[in-house]
Amino acid sequence: MFLSMNWIEDFVDLSGLDKMDLISRFSLSTAEVENDIYEMGKDLEGVVVAEILSVEEHPESKKLHLLKVDIGEAEPTDVVCGAPNVRVGMKTAFAKLGARLGDITIAPRKLAGYPSNGMCCSEKEIGISDDNDGIMDIKEDVKNGTDIKELYAIDDIVFEVDNKSLTNRPDLWGHYGIAREFAALAGRPLKPLDTVDLKQYENLPKVDMKIEDPLCQRYSCLQIENVQRSKSPMNMRIRLYYCGMRAINFLADLTNYLMLEMGQPMHAFDSRKVEKIRVKRFAEPFKFTTLDGVERNIDENTLMICDDNTPVAIAGIMGGLDSEIVDDTTALTLESATFDAVSIRKSTARLAHRTDASMRYEKALDPEMTVTAIARFMRLLTEADADVKVISSLTDEYVKHYDTVVLDFDKKFIDRYTGIEISNETIVKTLESLGFGVKLDGDNFSVTVPSWRATKDVTIKADIVEEITRVYGYDNFAVHTSVAPLYPVRPATEKTVEDQMKDILVKTFALHEVHSYIWAYYDEYKALGMEIEDNIKLVNATNPNIETIRKSIVPTQLCQVKTNASYKPSFGMFEIGRVVEGLREDGLCNEHKKLCITLFSKNKASMEVLYKELRDMLATLAADIKHKTLEYKAIEATHSYEHPRNLNAILCDGKVLGEIGIVHPTVSKNIDKKAMIVFAELDVQAFAEIEDGSIVYAEPSKFPGMEIDLSFVSETFAPIGKAIEDLHCELLKDVAVADTYRDENGKSITVRMTFAHPERTLKREEVTAVTDALIAALAKENIVLKAQ
Repeated sequence: MFLSMNWIEDFVDLSGLDKMDLISRFSLSTAEVENDIYEMGKDLEGVVVAEILSVEEHPESKKLHLLKVDIGEAEPTDVVCGAPNVRVGMKTAFAKLGARLGDITIAPRKLAGYPSNGMCCSEKEIGISDDNDGIMDIKEDVKNGTDIKELYAIDDIVFEVDNKSLTNRPDLWGHYGIAREFAALAGRPLKPLDTVDLKQYENLPKVDMKIEDPLCQRYSCLQIENVQRSKSPMNMRIRLYYCGMRAINFLADLTNYLMLEMGQPMHAFDSRKVEKIRVKRFAEPFKFTTLDGVERNIDENTLMICDDNTPVAIAGIMGGLDSEIVDDTTALTLESATFDAVSIRKSTARLAHRTDASMRYEKALDPEMTVTAIARFMRLLTEADADVKVISSLTDEYVKHYDTVVLDFDKKFIDRYTGIEISNETIVKTLESLGFGVKLDGDNFSVTVPSWRATKDVTIKADIVEEITRVYGYDNFAVHTSVAPLYPVRPATEKTVEDQMKDILVKTFALHEVHSYIWAYYDEYKALGMEIEDNIKLVNATNPNIETIRKSIVPTQLCQVKTNASYKPSFGMFEIGRVVEGLREDGLCNEHKKLCITLFSKNKASMEVLYKELRDMLATLAADIKHKTLEYKAIEATHSYEHPRNLNAILCDGKVLGEIGIVHPTVSKNIDKKAMIVFAELDVQAFAEIEDGSIVYAEPSKFPGMEIDLSFVSETFAPIGKAIEDLHCELLKDVAVADTYRDENGKSITVRMTFAHPERTLKREEVTAVTDALIAALAKENIVLKAQ
C-alpha cells in the first residue's frame, strides 16, 4: 500500500521533523516499509501556468498547431503543439526552456520547420496522473507564469508499506490510521477529521433500507442529489495517482479517496437505479456482471446488496455494472458498511476476485467508522461541489456491536515483560496518543481499547505491552542479560524418535533429507502416471493443482526423485512429514506423521539387492531405537504407484507400522527407464509407541562354541525362524541368515546357528540332537534340506 506524507500531514503537524527518519521509525515500530521511498516532484522543474493566446493550424501537418502562449513574461512564447484539445484562452502546464521533466531537459528546437520554445504538457508528462489524451486543462483562475508546484501539491514523499505487516491492523489501511501512528512517534497531537454534522438531516425521510442477513454487521446510507461536478479536483487526483489508483469520475474518485484516507470502503449507487436497499443472500446460484464487465457466478453463500430483489453489488467486493456511477449521474445513494470478515474472504476466494475494498473488509473493520466516513464524505463533497443537496436522513442499521475491551494490569506487569523501567507518565502518554482510554490508580492501570483496535487486534494484556514498547522504541532498550529460571524439559517420545531416525539415516546410510508441502500435485502425479486419490480437498481452491491433500508421502517423493534423477546414478532420500487419511469422527482431519524413504539406483546389481538394502535400513532403525526386530507380510497393492506383487507390510510386535515395496513399472519407467526404485513408509507415531525392548547382557562363554550351517529349501525365512524359536534351546546363542541361493529347484536359505555352553565344551551329540529336531519339525512343513 502506497502512502503520501502530504496526506498524513493533513492530520498531524510534522513541521521541523526529519520525514525520512520518521518513516524509518514507523518501519521499526509499526509496519514494514519497502526499500524504495519516492520523492515525487523532485525531478520536475520550470513548469508554469501558461495561457494560450492564439492557435493556428500548421500549414504542412494535420495534427500540429502553432501556438502563442503567455507564460508571464513580456513577450508571448512560440510553441508547436500536437495536442487535440488546444483552444484559445485555455490555461495549461508549460515547460519553459531549461525546464526538467524527469530525465528530459527542454531546449529550443524546430518542429516541422517552426520554432518551438518550450512544451505544453499533459498530466502524465509532468507525472501527476496517467492522463495523456491532451495537454493539461487548468481551471483555476491563477496568474500566468505561476509555478505549477505552487498551484498543486506535486512535491510529496511517497512510501510503500508491506500489506502482510498490516494483516492484524485494520486501522492502518487508511492514511488517518497511519497519521495516528506518526503522531504517537513524533509526540504531536492528532487532528480530528473535519466532518459534517449529519444531525442536521434528521428531519428528512429515511432511505428504504433493510439488513436481511447477519453477515452484514452495519449498513449506513444517505441520499444526495444535484451533484454537478464530474471531474475531481486536481489535488485529489494527484493523491489518488501517487497511491496507485486511477481517476474515474468525481463520485467514484471520492469514494476511493475516503477508502485511502480512512480505510473505510464506500460505494455510490446511481439513485435512478437503486430505490429499495436490501442486504441478503439468495437461495439459488445466479450470474452477475460486476463493474469491470466480468460475468461472475454467485452462489448461495455470497452476500449481495440488492434493489429490492435485484442484485446491484457484491457486498464488500465490487458493485454491479447496471448501477454504476456514470458521468451524467447527479443523484446518488451513498453506502458505508461493514461485513463479516470471514464471509468476505471466502467470497473473494470463490470468485477469485480480490479488490482494494475486499482486502480491507477481510481485516475486520471497525463498524463505528461507517457514519464518520459518510460525514467526512459530505465535507469533501460540499467543499468541491457546494450546490449538492441531501434528500434523506442518515439511515443506519447496526446489527453487530463488538464488545468493549478493558484490560487491567499493574506497573510490575509492564516491568516484568519489558525488563526495563518505563515511567507511568510515559505509559499513559503513549497509550493515549494511540487512542486508548487510560485510568491510573497508583501503579494500577485500567485501559479501554478503542473500537478500531478491538475487532481482533488488542485482546490481552501482552498486546498493551507491545503497544508501549514499540512506540518507546525497541532500539532504546538497554542491552543486558535477563535473569529467569530455566527448567529442563523432557522432549516428547515421538520427537526423540524422529531425531534418532534422522541421525541414523543421515550418518549411517548417507541419505538426503528433503521437505515438501502436503498437497497432492495433480500435474506432477499425472506426468508420472499416478492417480490423485480421493481425499480431503481445499474448499474454493483457486489452483486445482493444489486442491487435494495427500494420503501418502511416497508419490510426493517419487516426484522429487524424478526432479533429481539426472544428477546422480544412485541416491536415497527421506522425509518425515504429514499426511491426512480422511476425517475423524469429530470432523477433524485424520492426520498422521510418516517417515518415507526412497532409494533410486541405476548401478545396483539387481532390484533384490536394492530392496534388501532398504530392508536393512528399517531393521537398523528398529534395532537401534527400539531394540526390536521387524517382520514382513505380503499384502496386495492398493495404490497406483505400488508394484502389484512386490509389496510387504512392516510389522513389529504384531503391529502394522507401514509398508515396503517396489515402484510400479509404469511409474518407474516415467521416472527413468533404466532405474530401480524402492520405497518404504512408516507411521512415526505408531513406531514411537512400540515398547522398547529390554537389553540383556550375558557373559560370553569361556569355552569354544560351535557353528552349524543348514540350507533349507524355502521362499521365506519366517517358518524357519518360528521353528527355531519353538525349540526353546538354551544352548542356541545366535541365529543368522548366512546366504540365499536360487536355482532351477527353487530358493534355498542358509541358516547359521551358533551354540555355546557357559561352563563346558559342547559335545557334537548335543548339537546334533537340536539340529535333527529342527529338520524334523520343518519337514512337517514341507521344508527340507537342500540336496548337495
